[in-house]
Amino acid sequence: MKSVRRCAWARNELAVRYHDEEWGVPVHDDRTFFEFLVLEGAQAGLSWDTVLRKRERYREVFAGFDPGRVARFDKRKVERLLLDAGIIRNRLKVESTVSNAKAFLEVQEEVGSFDEYVWGFVDGETVKGAFRKLEDLPARTALSDAVSKDLRGRGFRFVGSTICYAFLQATGVVNDHVVGCFRRGEV
Repeated sequence: MKSVRRCAWARNELAVRYHDEEWGVPVHDDRTFFEFLVLEGAQAGLSWDTVLRKRERYREVFAGFDPGRVARFDKRKVERLLLDAGIIRNRLKVESTVSNAKAFLEVQEEVGSFDEYVWGFVDGETVKGAFRKLEDLPARTALSDAVSKDLRGRGFRFVGSTICYAFLQATGVVNDHVVGCFRRGEV
């Protein structure tokens, strides 16, 4: 039986499923974009496996990642969220989710959709990396620098260049499946 070659970071069942089914698949749904903005920001300083394990609870407590509903969370709701062991209980990250929801809605109002906004950075075409191994992937690029700068200018938080690069990879704006990974040509 021939083994499947995939990106080296997919080492456990949850990561393999995420890699094989989601990572790098081009996103065109605003709610999914908001979900990845929240999750990538929550991941800062932690492992992606930690976020994946908590993802379902995030979906529950952050209103299915509906930015319109999250933007209306008040201080009492934030305090309740900080008591929920099912999410990453970092005050700055939780508060930024609410403020980022408001900024997200402003982008939708200005541009028409977050999808149009993000894909506008790459003229609607996925950027394809040509890296042979995990160690070759950069932590940030000129593209992630530009997206980060623009998002920060719009009031978003937890959107540094490294977080933005992970966001762009996750949402398929950038295809960084390594050369030889079976998903590289599929997404």
